[in-house]
Amino acid sequence: MYLALPAANYQPSDYLPIIIQFGLALAFVAFAMVVSHLVGPKRTSQVKNEAFECGIESVGNARTPISVKYFLTAIVFVLFDVEVIFMYPWAVNFRALGRAGFIEMILFMALLLAGFFYIIKKGILRWNEEPAQQTFAAAPVLENRPAQVAKAA
Repeated sequence: MYLALPAANYQPSDYLPIIIQFGLALAFVAFAMVVSHLVGPKRTSQVKNEAFECGIESVGNARTPISVKYFLTAIVFVLFDVEVIFMYPWAVNFRALGRAGFIEMILFMALLLAGFFYIIKKGILRWNEEPAQQTFAAAPVLENRPAQVAKAA
């Protein structure tokens, strides 16, 4: 015996509780911001108006060069963070995906490990050592043809 389920005929009035809750959330945020601005203390001073970040006083030019290793390490962190995000739904549906899902995850992990071994080989995670000389690009060859032509003339 099959259970007969009615077709989903949603009306716009069915979404009314969600719209009301969304509106109340926005109203609360707006109310809290306005009240904190009106009631909160308004003390300004030279020290309070200065730029301050992470407990370090800002001194010097903001355009000082930063080592590229900092950015590469951040990219590696994001890469492996995204890996974990993709592994969670796979782990939840492990049995439903079967052998094909397992093989796909093994392939996914193999590609990530290949990238990990590449960054180890390039020395991105070595902060205290001198960078190795890059051997993948040849030194540019400059020709002095205009000078040679000038000497011949």
